[in-house]
Amino acid sequence: MLVDFKRPCSHIKYLSSLTSEKWIKLALSNPIEILIDHAHCERKAAGVAIQLMFRYPSEPNLAEVLSPIAREELEHFEKILNFLKDLGHSLKALRPPPYGAELAKNIRKEEPDRMLDSFLVAGLIEARSHERLGLLALNNEDKSFKKLYESLLESEARHFGVYWKLAQTKFPKNFTFSRLEQLSKIESEILEETYFMPRVHS
Repeated sequence: MLVDFKRPCSHIKYLSSLTSEKWIKLALSNPIEILIDHAHCERKAAGVAIQLMFRYPSEPNLAEVLSPIAREELEHFEKILNFLKDLGHSLKALRPPPYGAELAKNIRKEEPDRMLDSFLVAGLIEARSHERLGLLALNNEDKSFKKLYESLLESEARHFGVYWKLAQTKFPKNFTFSRLEQLSKIESEILEETYFMPRVHS
């Protein structure tokens, strides 16, 4: 039986594909596993921001932009941990999908290409997270889960915007958008090939 899932009115710019209904159904059917994986995603996202600050300590205005993101990602991590605790669950290790690692393989090694690709990949991951949290918020029948996902959406949108703005500010716009288009297509291809498990990026 086909389910007509709700979708946001507008598509996130620069994502080359929409999340499949197959993923929405899987995610809604495994709310706790998705939530635990989401906690891991928030932790990793904080680590990405911190890693970039350490990699480019002298880059003007980078720490000022990324430090608040790292802090907010950890706040989200803690929020999800508390939500899980209230439900009688706790954080546990999960087998990660290959999504992040496969996408990271496309970050070029030489600077300044490495910096540009790092910003764009981080932005794409945040954009996909935002799209999928929006789908979970729209389609979740459990009011507590719906409220949780809705509370995270605004900051998730701001995060991918920050990474893309960093890229546009520090690199020529035409060059940046051309590379973003390339990476966006790769991101969609990775999702098409990722194993079918209840993960935020599967």
